[in-house]
Amino acid sequence: MSYTIKVNGTARTVEADGDTPLLWVLRDLLDMKGTKFGCGLALCGCCTVHLDGAPIRACVTPIAAIGDREVTTVEGIGETPTGKKVQEAWLALDVMQCGYCQAGQIMSATALLNQKPQPTDQDIDDAMSGNICRCATYTRIRAAIKQAAGLPTADTREA
Repeated sequence: MSYTIKVNGTARTVEADGDTPLLWVLRDLLDMKGTKFGCGLALCGCCTVHLDGAPIRACVTPIAAIGDREVTTVEGIGETPTGKKVQEAWLALDVMQCGYCQAGQIMSATALLNQKPQPTDQDIDDAMSGNICRCATYTRIRAAIKQAAGLPTADTREA
């Protein structure tokens, strides 16, 4: 079946079964490799994208459920003011180690800051709890979120 979805501001038409996960539409049909496959069960957060600004797990969201809502991926998040701040903070604080989970981390962090521009540590913990980082860069992730929010943060490059 043919589906037209709006991804990062551009309407894209794909041929897919309605139950095809958005993750595979993005990666395989639209050749957008930023969104990663992790667990396939919506537990790790690697596949996080935004649907009308809200974080969702693309690995369990069927293409038929998208409709006319806007999908934003890590490839497009830097075009938003908050996403740009988050990406800049990630780079400034050397958050990434292997980098595999970082697209999902950035997408969740951006959604948090869009909802709560001045998050508390508890807000950060709650928003990021569904994103797993096997390299355990959690202290740098928290510091980058705080930096993007303009909140005081300690230098965590040693963490």
